[in-house]
Amino acid sequence: MLTVEQILAAQKAQVSTLFDLSSKALASVERLNELNLQAARASLSESASHAQAVLGAKDLQDVVALQSAALQPLAEKAASYSRHLYEIATGMGTELSKVAEAQASDVQKQFVAAVDSAVKNAPQGSESAVAAVKSAVSTASAAMELVQKGVKQATELAEANFNAVTSTAAASAKPAARSSKSAA
Repeated sequence: MLTVEQILAAQKAQVSTLFDLSSKALASVERLNELNLQAARASLSESASHAQAVLGAKDLQDVVALQSAALQPLAEKAASYSRHLYEIATGMGTELSKVAEAQASDVQKQFVAAVDSAVKNAPQGSESAVAAVKSAVSTASAAMELVQKGVKQATELAEANFNAVTSTAAASAKPAARSSKSAA
């Protein structure tokens, strides 16, 4: 049976965790906003420079060359933006995973403690039921650990695939931009 002190301690821990997560989420939102502001500033600056260059072009061939040159770095910039966005999202996801794992571990410990307490007070002759409960708890704990390992591996695989795709996209954009330059 839980005491009032244990309930209050659990509530304090939950409130502390809530504020910690809220703070981390706000920091992620700040990073996202900063990324978007940097992208907007860079885009505005590049657009203004490009517009000035196009207005100063002497003929149609200069305009086509300027347009081709302006399009070349877009894939790299998009890939870079995606990587930064992904880093922010995975950073927050990692923080949430850590908290969830800690919470699950705490709940598991409390449950095991409650089961142990109940086992101590179990009536004579209930040894088989007690053994079954302990076995179920042990199996559930092992299953939880396997799920957590699986989630970590899937996350690492997804991250590796994302990095490979963005690298491939950026690399394939370079030859395409070069071939459009030579065609102009």
